[in-house]
Amino acid sequence: MALNRFTARFPGMLRLPDHWVWDSWYARDDSGRWHVFFLRASRALGDPHRRHHRASIGHAVSTDLRNWRLVADALVPADAPAWDDLATWTGSTVRGPDGRWYLFYTGVSRAEQGLVQRIGLAVSDDLMTWHRHGTEPLVEADPTWYELLDRDAWYEQAWRDPWVFPDPAGAGWHMLITARSATGPADTRGVIGHATSDDLTTWRVRPPLSVPAGFGHLEVPQVVVIDGQPLLLFCTNNAVSPARGATTDQIWVVPGTATTGPWDVAAAQPFTHPGLYAPRLVPDTDQGGWQLIGFLDHLDGRFVGEIIDPVPVRYTPGVGLTPAR
Repeated sequence: MALNRFTARFPGMLRLPDHWVWDSWYARDDSGRWHVFFLRASRALGDPHRRHHRASIGHAVSTDLRNWRLVADALVPADAPAWDDLATWTGSTVRGPDGRWYLFYTGVSRAEQGLVQRIGLAVSDDLMTWHRHGTEPLVEADPTWYELLDRDAWYEQAWRDPWVFPDPAGAGWHMLITARSATGPADTRGVIGHATSDDLTTWRVRPPLSVPAGFGHLEVPQVVVIDGQPLLLFCTNNAVSPARGATTDQIWVVPGTATTGPWDVAAAQPFTHPGLYAPRLVPDTDQGGWQLIGFLDHLDGRFVGEIIDPVPVRYTPGVGLTPAR
C-alpha cells in the first residue's frame, strides 16, 4: 500500500520522510508552546524492527499540537562504553521546583545487547539543550519485587518508560515504570513498577502499584485526573493470557481512587483505535477536555511510524475512554 494512502486515512501531524517516529511525550513551556519528545530512527534501516536498537530522542515544538517545527534532538546514545550507549528510549519530562526541566528516559547498552533496561536523567534550563545527569543510571530494577533478565521467562529485562509526576499531597515525586513481577506465570507478570523521590535525582524503588493480571507487560504508563477521576493509561502489544481472553485491543484505561495507586489492572477497559499505539492523554487547552496523541504502529500489515493529530476523548464511568466526536 502506498504511504500516501495511510496519511489520507489518518492525517499525520508529525511525519519525517527519512525517519520513523514512534513513542512520544509532551511538555508545555511558559510561552504556551508545546514540546514533543519522541523516539526516532532512520528509515534507511529498511526493517522497522531494527529501529529499537538505533533509537534517539527527537524534539519538535508547536503552538497547537498539530503543526510542528523540528528542532535539534534532545538526546542520543552515549559514547561507549556506557549503560545507554546502544539506544535511548521512552520517558517523560517535568519541571522541577528549581525551574529546570528534567527528562527521564530509558537506556540500553551494547555490552548487554540491549537486553537490560535502566532509567536515566537529562536536565535543561530551557527545554532545548539537554545534558545528562552524571554517567550512571538513576533507577534500576530491584529483584526484591521485580524480574531481572531471565531469557527463559521473557525476552528482555523490562524496566522502562518512566512516567514522573508530583505527589498530590506535595510529598515529593512518583515514577511509574514498565516492569514485570519477580513471580508468577511468565506470560502474565506485567506490573506497574514504582519509585519515589524527594528531589528528582535520588530515587528509591518501591513495590509495584499493581499485581499481575494477564498482561506480559504494561507499556508507556501514564496517570491523569479527568473530571475528578484518576486514570491509568497503558498499552500492550503482546497477546494477553488465556485467562483474560483473546483480544486485539492494545490501549487500556484503568480507573482508580488516587494517582498514586494501587491500580486494579484486572479492571482495565480497552480503547479501540486502528493502528494507534503508545498514546498520551494531553489536555486540550483551547476547547477544554482531553485528547489522545500517539503514533500509528501497523496498518494493513505495514509499519507506519508517524504521529497523528490529537484524538478528542471523554471518560465516562462504567463505559471508559471513548472518542469525544
